[in-house]
Amino acid sequence: MKNFLLKHHLLRTLVELRGNPRACVYTEPMWGLSMNLCLPYATVYMLTFGMSDIQVGIVTSIYMFSQMVFAFLSGIIIDKMGRRLSTMVFDFLAWSLPCLIWASSQGFWFFAVAALLNGTMKITTVSWDCLLVEDAPRDKITHIYSWVIICGNLSALFAPISSILVARLTLTPAIRILYINAFIIMTVKLLILYKFSTETAIGKVRREAARKKSWGEMLSGYRGAARMILASQGTIFAIIISVLVEIVAMIGMTFWQIIASRRIGVPDTLLPIFPMVRSMLAILLFFTIISRIKQSNLKWPLYGGFFSAIISCVLLITISNTGVWGYVILSVSILFEALGSAVLSTLRESLVAIHVNPEERSGIMALLQTVVMLVSVPFGYIGGLLSDISRALPFVLSISLLLLGVLATAVFYRNQNQRMEQFTIMFTDSDKD
Repeated sequence: MKNFLLKHHLLRTLVELRGNPRACVYTEPMWGLSMNLCLPYATVYMLTFGMSDIQVGIVTSIYMFSQMVFAFLSGIIIDKMGRRLSTMVFDFLAWSLPCLIWASSQGFWFFAVAALLNGTMKITTVSWDCLLVEDAPRDKITHIYSWVIICGNLSALFAPISSILVARLTLTPAIRILYINAFIIMTVKLLILYKFSTETAIGKVRREAARKKSWGEMLSGYRGAARMILASQGTIFAIIISVLVEIVAMIGMTFWQIIASRRIGVPDTLLPIFPMVRSMLAILLFFTIISRIKQSNLKWPLYGGFFSAIISCVLLITISNTGVWGYVILSVSILFEALGSAVLSTLRESLVAIHVNPEERSGIMALLQTVVMLVSVPFGYIGGLLSDISRALPFVLSISLLLLGVLATAVFYRNQNQRMEQFTIMFTDSDKD
């Protein structure tokens, strides 16, 4: 049995993880007992305080703006503090502290302040990512990211806890309790990760070099990272895919609860069940389909991810009630959403890890995250405006963005094939000479 399990690429990767990758991956399931218990109700929780769809969109845009600012500063902060320490400090500021604010929230301004703090998570997005992959075998990167996403999806197993609390206590008091729980669990998580991780080899070099530089000198160092990005078509493509996937994910996270609850009519107690089903489907898909994706050929998996997400959105906006057919179509929509989001989330991270220069990872990742957030910022407000007109319109916007992803993929791989053909011709001609 053991030999059979170890023949599976994903399972073998999990067993063979060592050092920082193991510390990062093994602590990820703690999201399931903390933040992911709250997320299915986060937007509806805002609505209970009398906030409009537009105000929800504004809070989302504040969150995205904060992410943009801290994404830009993240490379410098991480090089100054080190990957390990910055992950612990800013995980507390980005998650633990906002949980206390959300738990005691009384209206719009509480959510706005929490969104500003929550935006510092872009620092830990970069620092944790560096901690995860800088000491990891390059050929295992796609499988490592698969496990990160699988661990996140394992949180679905705890979704009934949210439903039971909401059913017994009603929405607002139940979510307050869940946010207090999230504060405790997230704080424990960041302490465990700090205890069992070490500074990466590249992180030690970058931290030592950063001690001798001022903030101004380090900011000027972004010019070199920017030149590397512009010189790499692969990195530019990774940024484009990251931007599109980020916006679509943000729209889905913010407005799926609203369309399900307010347009389709799904009861509040059932809202966490659908993300639970989606996550369980995603885990199944990781072991059956996504684990077979070859890192050397990502074109067709990208197409599959985009078209699956498009089908999901199309089905979602056709549902108008919670009759039998309404639930059937919603279930099929969730199946395609699970496939699309699982594929695109994995490949988005893999494209970045594959094409980014390892020695300048923190700087390039900082600029990449800044660009992603800069482009994404207006879409929270735009989504709110569209949702105020019709709860279906944010997902029409998502369909348009996903089609742009299909177009970007087609253009990138066509150009890549042309470059390969030119290289082959040049190589053949040189052999003849």
